[in-house]
Amino acid sequence: MADTADTRTPAQIEADISRRRAVLAETLDEIGVRVHPKTIVGDTKARVASNVDHTLGRAYVGVNRVVSDVKAQFVDVNGSPRLERVVPAAVLVVGVVGLLALGSRRRGR
Repeated sequence: MADTADTRTPAQIEADISRRRAVLAETLDEIGVRVHPKTIVGDTKARVASNVDHTLGRAYVGVNRVVSDVKAQFVDVNGSPRLERVVPAAVLVVGVVGLLALGSRRRGR
């Protein structure tokens, strides 16, 4: 059986206890700050804001990609309009607007 006798002096034991109390008090203070309602609310707000920023950033990139793809359909690499695609699209838009106008006129009578 191993010898478990403590060879420290009473002053050393008191100093060790004092040191451990200080560490324990510091740990309890840290726990108190972490579980304080204001800290929890602040952490939650920061996490939500970060998630919103991340989601908005991803949405912006996605929309930007779609806009670039659509623009590429109607504009060539030099920036000139592709008339073979612009004219049919314009005719289609005018036709849809005309049909909507006719439909609203008939309902108005």
